[in-house]
Amino acid sequence: MSKFPTVLYRRDIYIERIKPFMQTPIVKVMIGHRRVGKSYILYQLIEEIRKKEQDANIIYINKEDIAYVDIVSAKDLHDYIAPRLTDKKKNYIFIDEIQEIEDFKVAVRSLALDDNNDIYITGSNSQMFSSDLANELGGRYVEFKIYSLSYTEFLNFHELLNDDESLEKYIHFGGLPYLIHLPMREEVVMEYIRSVYSTIVLRDVVARNNIRNTAFLEQLIRFLADNIGSLFSSKSISDFLKSQNIRMSPTLVSEYADSLASAFVVHRLGRYDIVGKRLFERGEKYFFENMGIRNVVAGYKPQDRAKRLENIVCNHLLYCGYEVTVGTLSTEEIDFVCTRAGETLYVQVAVELSKPETIAREFGNLLKIKDNYPKIVVSGERSFENTYEGIEHIYIRDFLTSSVTPKIV
Repeated sequence: MSKFPTVLYRRDIYIERIKPFMQTPIVKVMIGHRRVGKSYILYQLIEEIRKKEQDANIIYINKEDIAYVDIVSAKDLHDYIAPRLTDKKKNYIFIDEIQEIEDFKVAVRSLALDDNNDIYITGSNSQMFSSDLANELGGRYVEFKIYSLSYTEFLNFHELLNDDESLEKYIHFGGLPYLIHLPMREEVVMEYIRSVYSTIVLRDVVARNNIRNTAFLEQLIRFLADNIGSLFSSKSISDFLKSQNIRMSPTLVSEYADSLASAFVVHRLGRYDIVGKRLFERGEKYFFENMGIRNVVAGYKPQDRAKRLENIVCNHLLYCGYEVTVGTLSTEEIDFVCTRAGETLYVQVAVELSKPETIAREFGNLLKIKDNYPKIVVSGERSFENTYEGIEHIYIRDFLTSSVTPKIV
């Protein structure tokens, strides 16, 4: 029986989402960037299975472990797993970082033919999974996105109080789970984050997409890090870079941005027409999946506070299971239009609400939306009153410790 690390820090939100699909022939796919904690989600699932079935037949492969270095093709994967299967009870198959195995989808499809096999896989490239597995499995898989630690998870992992100092650490260093093993000193933490960032870019962006112009890729990442929350098209990015004597076509900008989104370096949010209820074909915003990685690229500058605040609000909405877009309402912009389980939520983000013109803009934009879905303004200012003309205001720390279900729903 394989030995696995003891799971000291549980991430139950993911386990609860996965539980309804456990012990079914539906393939469970967990995707997210490297070092985001996917392996420990698997260990936690194995722990759940062993609670109910102590002698469970668990087959585990981790492609980052040298013990499995010889498994490089679909046939290798099949040949390793086949003799370990039994027809006397359920087979629980766990494959970590499966994208390292060529044509892995062929082996997964074959294993999924047997309803006795309960399959769990992780990977670091969303495009590969969504296209390849959708074709091979024809709907017999379900996908779960694993994100960096939420603010609440960060507090629990590091045993911190929910105060402004802890929030600042979270915004500065981000939520990579391994940080619990490091002293929380900037030079130590940022060096580790820098190494994770380099691994993601080299292995899951450059190597995976055969990118040759790595210098331009770095310039693009820096541009996106410096311009969090700004609305762009591939052409506008290309035009800006040309003004900096960096020549790259809009097509290549789009391809490189796609590769960054597929490797979970950034979230790319499309624009949604609130009145017409449709997505625009052009124009999107970019936010970083991990704030520590963003700060390694762009630095931690006081003047970027508004950008960082908007980024962590976006990340929390995604963590809470929302589909998130940027709203367009005539000439106005709504920071986030969020949908979950058939419901819609509108969110505006403001650093402060001390000036009348800021209050009028942030709340006023939401007041122009003529439907009954909840609308909230999230800010970095606790002292502001709770509501404004019926629209709720939430202080950022209260927002980050919520499941984003407004009182007015």
